[in-house]
Amino acid sequence: MTVTIFHNPDCGTSRNTLALIRNAGIEPEIIEYVQHPPGREQLKDMIAKAGLTVRGALREKGTPYAELGLDNPTLADVQLLDAMVEHPILINRPFVVTPLGVRLCRPSEVVLDVLPSPQQGPFTKEDGEVVVDRQGRRVL
Repeated sequence: MTVTIFHNPDCGTSRNTLALIRNAGIEPEIIEYVQHPPGREQLKDMIAKAGLTVRGALREKGTPYAELGLDNPTLADVQLLDAMVEHPILINRPFVVTPLGVRLCRPSEVVLDVLPSPQQGPFTKEDGEVVVDRQGRRVL
């Protein structure tokens, strides 16, 4: 069973997602995607499997999104994908790939929908929000 996270250690959401994966007893393959971005076809496939549009997978904050003119609604998916491959920081994060599916885990607890193992104990996000109780159940 392989679980892969496209991770940015500078991102709190990404760190929380990784911690939730580990709280399920899984040590995932960790790809720091800014240094090792997915290829164009892999990125396109992950976006599609996550049920997103290419534009929906773009990150704006803290990226060259505006200066590259990516807010132009006439840009085609191919142009947006090219920008994401050239500037991986534009890829929203974290994407998680498991045997149960692919998700863009924003918020981090979205990962619980695709983990093949249950949570093994309580989990509290870095900001103090409790998302898993002592019995390993998701707090809604």
